[in-house]
Parts: sequence; C-alpha cells; structure tokens
Amino acid sequence: MRQNSTAAKKNAVGGRRPTREKALAERLFETRKLSLTLAAPLSPEDMVVQAMDDASPAKWHLAHVTWFFENFILGPHLEGYRLFDDTFNYCFNSYYESQGPRHPRPKRGLLTRPSAERVLAYRAHVDHGLETLLSREEASSADVARLIEIGINHEQQHQELLLTDILALFAESPLRPAYQGAPSVWDVSEPDPVRWIDYAGGIHRVGHETEDYCWDNELPPHDALVHPFRIADRLVTNSEWLAFIKDGGYATPSLWLADGWATINREGWQCPLYWENTDAGWFQMSLQGLTPVVPAEPVAHVSYYEADAFARWAGKRLPTEFEWEVAAAGTPMDGNTMQTGALRPRRAEPSQSDTPRQLFSDVWEWTASAYLPYPGYRPPAGAIGEYNGKFMVSQQVLRGASCVTPEGHSRPTYRNFFYPHQRWQFLGLRLASEID
Repeated sequence: MRQNSTAAKKNAVGGRRPTREKALAERLFETRKLSLTLAAPLSPEDMVVQAMDDASPAKWHLAHVTWFFENFILGPHLEGYRLFDDTFNYCFNSYYESQGPRHPRPKRGLLTRPSAERVLAYRAHVDHGLETLLSREEASSADVARLIEIGINHEQQHQELLLTDILALFAESPLRPAYQGAPSVWDVSEPDPVRWIDYAGGIHRVGHETEDYCWDNELPPHDALVHPFRIADRLVTNSEWLAFIKDGGYATPSLWLADGWATINREGWQCPLYWENTDAGWFQMSLQGLTPVVPAEPVAHVSYYEADAFARWAGKRLPTEFEWEVAAAGTPMDGNTMQTGALRPRRAEPSQSDTPRQLFSDVWEWTASAYLPYPGYRPPAGAIGEYNGKFMVSQQVLRGASCVTPEGHSRPTYRNFFYPHQRWQFLGLRLASEID
C-alpha cells in the first residue's frame, strides 16, 4: 500500500523534524564538539594509523562525518556554499556508490595527506557553513531539519567507532598505551547470581512508533508472534566466560556452528579479543591500557559465533531481537554509556527488580536474529537510502548500547548489526531460553 507524502516523510531514515530549530542547533554543535574532545588525547601519529580493514583512522572518522554534512546538507541546501576541497569527496566517502568513486576502505591508513591539521580546518569550515545555514530561512524546512538530525546521529555512531578503533590500534602496540587512566584498585569479587525473568507469549507490537528520531531499519512497526520465554536479568560476565574456556569451550566442536568452528580454527581464537593469558593471570587490553580481566564485568569483544557457542555450552540460547525488545519495553534507558567516563563494561548494579539490568549499557548484545528488513520496509529515496537497506544480508542484529555509545543515542527499537565473525566492537551477550 502506497504511503501518502506526509507519511513517507515521517518514515524516511532519520524520521522526524524537531519542533524547535534552536534545540536542533544546540545538539548539532554539542555533537560536533564531542568528537573533537574524544580525539584530543590522540597524537597526530595516532590519528592516521589504521589497525585493520574493519577499523578506520581517527582522522578519517573526523573528516568523514564532516563530509556527510558538507555533501548532503551544505552543498544542496546552502546557497553560495564553497566546497573546502574538491578532492575530499574521494578521500572521505565511505560506501555511497551514488556519490562517486572513493578511496578503498582497507587503505584509509595510507591517507597521510590531508594532514590532521587540515582535517580540523575542514571541520571548522563546515561548522561555519552549518551556522550560516541555521541562521537562514532554509533551516526551517523539514528536509533540512531531517538531514541535520541524521547527521547528528551519524556522527554519534562514528564517535563510538572512533573509540573502538583506537582500542584496536593501541592493542597492536607493544607499548600497550592507555587512552585514559586506569583505576589503581580492581574489584576482584565474583558477580552476583543470575536471575531469570519470564515473559508471556503473544502478539507484540515491535518497531518504532513514536515521533522521536529513528533509523529507517526500525520501521515500519508491525506485529510479531513471540512465544513465552525467559531472559537473564544481567549480561554474561568474564567469570562465566573463564569457566567456558576452562571447560574446553574453544576445543569442543559440538558447541559451534560450522562457520564458527572453521573461523576459530583458522584464526586461532582461544579467548575473547584483547585477552591475554599470562603467568600473572588473565589480562585484557582496554582503553585504560593492559588491565586485569575483572570477574564481574560483562564479557566483551566476542563474536556471534562465540556468543552462540557459549549459550549452547550453558544450556541456553541467545534471545531473538523481538524477545529482547519485549523485555526492554518500559525499562529505564540509562546505565554505563560513554558519558559515565568509564569507557569499559562495569559489573551490574545490585537490584531486586523484576526487569532486566544493563539493557542500554556496557556491551551491545548479540541476538539470534538475522538482520533483515521488516515487513513493508522500503529504503528512503536517494543517496540516504544506502545507509542501512543494502546491508540487510549475512549479518546479525544486536540490541542495547555499549560503554562507548553516546548518551541518548540508543532506544528499545534500535537495531545495530555486525557480521558474525566481527568482535572488535564492545559486543557481548545475555542468555535466554524457552519456558518449560
């Protein structure tokens, strides 16, 4: 069924126009400032190096989000706008085929030019253009407001990527540098016992329904059949993962999907990414440098294959994305995200509540659901339509948020997605099962 033009605008990627342009402008420039704050501890050398194909240099992140504003907002909507440098479209386009050829992703670390200093000048130039646009009548149009909202959320995604990519880079350094200082004392106590929370089955409404911002992959809202299930009240911890390792979890083929077993043997995986088994015990590389593996902290940097194998070892399974959304409905969207300053997963706070903990904090949670379009989904028209829809194959959905997700960026319907072998992000899990 065709939507009318008003409904189509509401269901476009990025969703809805804010009611006050001033609030939009404040959030825009707060977001732009935060990116520079996150990059401030880095040296010029830190800014240019690429740790692996999946990661990008910090300098590239700062330039790419700026390219997004220039290419999709200022160029088309600010009369008289002057491009900062016409070579930047090639350097800092990510995957937008409609925007022309681009530098290969695995070779972004070879972009020693433009310099980090010139990238910062680029950001200042584009910020001045955004200020000019917001002072004009054009900023009051629904299309411009929608695109700025997309740009804000896009930059927030890259703020998280900037931190995870810096961790990937520092983990490759023999000096084990720290992005920020580490605590002098570590909590070595065991986690509290997991509790199980039951949910009735039935037809549940899923997907985004409010006038607040959302991505196009959260639409359209629809009914989903969810069978009765139970879900753990907290995330799986390092202590539990150590028990999995000790019990031969990485050496027992019956626990693994075929692709997962092939992957761990090809890559030599014996533990989560960034973990090291030393004479002094288990350590992990973190944004605080090389630190002890803390028993009660949620396990992080595990692939879907590892999460699935652990769940099978534990006699449980991963929740589906709709089970997760049902469990998350009405729960507070708070916890250990970027703004706490911890920048690492933290143990679950004690609670006797009948709702799950850590749903919007610490680590993104693997689900059993493939990343597929919702019934009736259509990508938005134009280049913005390349943002989500073309990736809806061979990936798994993750829900929640992580310890490096900007505050306010996530929500119960947010669908993150990664390939099942990837694990450099803060990726973890909670367990689920049927009700006997």
